[in-house]
Amino acid sequence: MPEPKTISMLVKWAAVGLSLIIPSFSDAQEKPRLVLQITVDQLRGDMINRYGAHLGEGGFRYLLDNGVNFTNTHHRHANTETIVGHTTLATGTDPAIHGMVANLWFDRKTGTPFYNVQDQGYPLVGASGIDAENEIDPTQRAATTDGRSPRNIISSTISDEIALHFGPSSKVFGVSVKDRGAIAMAGHAGDAYWFSKSEGRFVTSTFYNDAYPSWIEEWDAKGLVASYANRDWKLLRDASDYAFADRDDQPWETDLPGFGRTFPHNWGPAEGKYFSTFLTLSPAGDEITVNFAKTLLDAEQLGQDVVTDYLSVSLSSTDYVGHIFGPSSLEAEDNFAHLDRQIADLLAHVESVIGLEHTLIVLSADHGAPEHPEYLATLGIEAGLFDFERVDTEPGFVRLQMDFGEAKDLVQNFSNPYVYLNKDLISERDLDPLDVERAVADELQKLPGIAYAVSSSDLRRGAFAKTKISDAVLANFNPDRSGDIYVVFEPHWFVADFDGLHVASAHGSPWTYDTHVPLIISGKNIAAKTVVRRVETVDVAPTIAAILGTKPPSGAVGVPLPEAMPKTKDQP
Repeated sequence: MPEPKTISMLVKWAAVGLSLIIPSFSDAQEKPRLVLQITVDQLRGDMINRYGAHLGEGGFRYLLDNGVNFTNTHHRHANTETIVGHTTLATGTDPAIHGMVANLWFDRKTGTPFYNVQDQGYPLVGASGIDAENEIDPTQRAATTDGRSPRNIISSTISDEIALHFGPSSKVFGVSVKDRGAIAMAGHAGDAYWFSKSEGRFVTSTFYNDAYPSWIEEWDAKGLVASYANRDWKLLRDASDYAFADRDDQPWETDLPGFGRTFPHNWGPAEGKYFSTFLTLSPAGDEITVNFAKTLLDAEQLGQDVVTDYLSVSLSSTDYVGHIFGPSSLEAEDNFAHLDRQIADLLAHVESVIGLEHTLIVLSADHGAPEHPEYLATLGIEAGLFDFERVDTEPGFVRLQMDFGEAKDLVQNFSNPYVYLNKDLISERDLDPLDVERAVADELQKLPGIAYAVSSSDLRRGAFAKTKISDAVLANFNPDRSGDIYVVFEPHWFVADFDGLHVASAHGSPWTYDTHVPLIISGKNIAAKTVVRRVETVDVAPTIAAILGTKPPSGAVGVPLPEAMPKTKDQP
């Protein structure tokens, strides 16, 4: 395995961000040998309690019994998507500063959507191509290159700061099914591995390495992925143990050909076009990720000396299952049981090779999730699905086109939650961009299902009413990447059509069901407790920095959480 690449490139980040005063610890204080940051994709803040009646002893139960459980943790940015949440947890700052404003944003230079971590300068190592044909994820399909890197993240991450502080002997890795889940957490200084569905194995890009270490080839040779062929995802426990046992076939669940929406779900033959995709739509995705992470931990000898190492494990199955079946489904309930078991397996392995007393564990999530409107209707809650493709046929928009000289195609692109206007057309018609932005925003806000629409010009000028929602939108605003108008849907409304695929849930709002996530921090001399005051995910990276004695990431705006600070010898 090549030595971790030089981190001198990161020096420039140190002058970018805010300087925070954080508590420091004596050099005599033993530092963790490993920082294990677990991020569960789409684990809404209530899910541990909701589905936790049958928790095992070693997973969530261990963390709850031995860690600080911050039960009122929220993302404070408006666009609660995967890359945005992961990068916020990694950098301790808002997307306005770290730059990852959405899974997709519109690139005006090329006239095409831009996938957050794509980078044509760094192609994948030894892979045949991108996953566009085998990915039930429209953001991934929009990638125009198979290259990947963290270069679009405009801030250092906590993993970068660990590498800077402890030097070349500190090892930094990020692992996930999703490329964006691995890359955001590994930062600029670490190595990232993610699961390629077209390849059926974990891959990386030339940003990190030019070849794979032998241990990955050995892991591939074991055939773990192929071992799922023609097997079923079955319930982990007896059906009587599940709250949703009698609701295995709900009409709003996505019926994927070959996978179905009732148990058992068959993964199909290994040569099947969607075999590896079906694995990620089930607990198998997390099982494969944890197995790979354990192998990496052993092969790279993480935590085997006094120099702090860092390992991020981002678990994606909860997100995929939530999208396809909804968070209130038998599949989501059973997946949570598997998730608990996988976390227990990972922690047990860390205990056996490093010792949990030498490990700082931080568990959180990148976002939550809404319920499907039809499910909410059974409870008497009004909700709806929004079809943005029909916006230009609305009477108000027809009039708007006439007002601006019969201009057609005024909206050039909608990459949720941003509307990008046709700047060339506005210029050709000699229109005032501010007038056009405001007029379009006003018409959008009149439509059923849209709660708030604000122009980027007004965000720049501060010409908006200050509310919790507008603060969240502003935290998401980056002038180089954000669109001309930010759209916030009404509570419980969302766009359910992803390039023709109807999904049961789609996050991305500033409402609490999307912002509320778990946060549990466990480590030596950290007193177990439950904290109910509101904290924010921008506080996570500064807290890790304070525990380790490093400086916070360059753009950090959060503050260390005092409840998670280890007690020193002279403290009561």
